[in-house]
Order: sequence, then C-alpha cells, then structure tokens
Amino acid sequence: MYAKKIVIINGHPNHEAFNFGIAKAYKDGAVVSGAEVKEIVIADLNFDPNLRYGYSKRMELEPDLVDAWEKIQWADHLVFIHPVWWGGMPAVMKGFIDRLFLPGFAFKYRDNSVYWDKLLKGKTGHIITTMDQPSWYYRFRYGRPSVNQLKKTVLEFCGVSPVKVTHVAIVKTADEIKREKWLTKLNTLGMKMK
Repeated sequence: MYAKKIVIINGHPNHEAFNFGIAKAYKDGAVVSGAEVKEIVIADLNFDPNLRYGYSKRMELEPDLVDAWEKIQWADHLVFIHPVWWGGMPAVMKGFIDRLFLPGFAFKYRDNSVYWDKLLKGKTGHIITTMDQPSWYYRFRYGRPSVNQLKKTVLEFCGVSPVKVTHVAIVKTADEIKREKWLTKLNTLGMKMK
C-alpha cells in the first residue's frame, strides 16, 4: 500500500470540542498506516467567510485560504469533520467552502451548457459528523441535510468520489467509555485510510 496523502479539515470552531479528539484519532491511525497527513483547522484561519459578491466578482484569497487550497489540491483523500448544528455545518465552515470551492478552482462551468467540469476528480472523501440526536432519526426525519449539502452538492459536484459518511451520535449524553469506543473506531478508519 502506498502512503496516501490525506488532509483533515476540522470545521468545529471550539478547540475544546470532541471533534478535535476525533481528528487526532483519525490522524494517528492514518500516520501509523504510512499516510502523509496535513490538517486544516478552519477556526484558526484568518479569512472573511462571506462571499461578498457571489460569483460576479472574485475576492482575493487571504494567505490562509491559499495555504488551505494548496493542501486540498495536494491530497488524495479529504476528511471533513464537523458538528451538525441546526441540520447543517457551522457557519465558519460554510464560509470556508463558499470562499474556496470556486468556479475555476473546484469546478468549471462549460460555455453555453448546463454541464460543468469536475476539477477535483481522482480524490476521495470522508465526512465525519457529530450530533446530539440518533443518526437514524437525523436521516429519516430530516433527510440528512448537512450530508446532502457537503457530499452531494459540494464534494461530488466537484468530482470527489466516493464520499463515505460516519455519524458519531449521541455526543451530549455519551460517557467516557462511549467516547473512547468512538475514538478507537475513528483511529481504525484512519488506519484503513477510509
């Protein structure tokens, strides 16, 4: 097995959150298996999360976004870790995607066509979410809106495939034993580089 290049993108704005433990467990497992791993902690980036002009006018990328985009381009495998808040991802993570997954970067519209070119083809993905409701309830009651948004309308739209999904739930009522089991599972997923 070759050393896969992985970038872990952590979308939680709070460094004390369980998401950081998940990111470490996944990374540790991947490193043990020989992967090269880089990280993007969105909360640590200095950038304007608002796509102020939509696609009508390009905003210059701040240095932290340039560095993040270089890591995304470098990677074979993109791992997004985030909590589910109000059915979606944290605002700063949505702003990160808005600012970086741009026409000409992640995809390219074709002239006079409803089709587009997927500029991130060849990469795979994994979405790891934490939530305070059972994952089956989130799926059947609400239709997994954060997964649909990130997996289908961002990553797959840009050519990332396949994209696996792992839900970690219910976090708010989990004791230390349960949390350790989750971390062991995520460490194993990192070892398998999935």
